[in-house]
Amino acid sequence: MSVIVTDTGFELDDWNSGYCDAGQAANDAVALDVPSDTDPASVPLHSGLRMIRVDFPSSADGRGFTIARQLRLRGYQGRLRARGHVLADQYAMARRSGFDEVEIDDALAARQPEDQWLARSNWQQHDYQSRLRG
Repeated sequence: MSVIVTDTGFELDDWNSGYCDAGQAANDAVALDVPSDTDPASVPLHSGLRMIRVDFPSSADGRGFTIARQLRLRGYQGRLRARGHVLADQYAMARRSGFDEVEIDDALAARQPEDQWLARSNWQQHDYQSRLRG
């Protein structure tokens, strides 16, 4: 089972439409699963696409942050979810790079409870780059 993390805390997964592999998706796919080694330019974006889920195989693998940022720069406005080994300490970076939510397993949710994620949910207030710009 999975736990969805948002700025308001832990939630149940409300997505029930399934996912297509990004490399084999047709133009009518509503949700894509994107591996961490995907070239963001190769992800097919179309008007019916409602969800993209980017895999994080390790908390030390930051390629998913780049993928999210590039998808947003390409104009994707649908739901963007990080899935896998994202830690509470990385939540602010996930949000800044374009993710709307993070999907973690129950074991990680037990090790890093909701209060640890909520402590980082004010990610817009702790943006050091904005503070430097004045």
